[in-house]
Amino acid sequence: MEHVSAADRSGDAPRFLADAMLGRLATWLRILGYDAEYFRGEDAELIARAERDGRILLTRDTGMLRRRDLPPHLFIRDDRVMEQVRQVMMACHLALAPTAPRRCPRCNVTLEPRTKAEAAGRVPEFVWSRHDAFQGCPTCGRIYWAGSHRQRMDETIRALMA
Repeated sequence: MEHVSAADRSGDAPRFLADAMLGRLATWLRILGYDAEYFRGEDAELIARAERDGRILLTRDTGMLRRRDLPPHLFIRDDRVMEQVRQVMMACHLALAPTAPRRCPRCNVTLEPRTKAEAAGRVPEFVWSRHDAFQGCPTCGRIYWAGSHRQRMDETIRALMA
């Protein structure tokens, strides 16, 4: 059962709220640049939060589907995170946007550019000597760069959508 109305969002990218069973899915959506909060509270609070914040509720909780007060939602069928990502991308008509701002996989905050000098001493020396572009999370302070791990993640996602 699905009830997703991402198209009703006036051209804005959909925002998601993942329940306690979907933390890894939320992380992958963030990696793709989508606003995906993760929430471990009670069902009523989860639903209220999704409605209040205008988020699409992502759940694997079959009991929740019996509720009549559900906001736009997507029941995630698969246990495997890559299949979950595929389902969300297809159901919400999401595109792979290489120019989308990246989000911190941990904090869900939009990453900000960091200079090479700002990354000095905060990333491995090997990384610092071979990269010039860095991004940082203004909340947790983590530094990110487009290394081989980023390329592998992008290739994984492209393969899912093929």
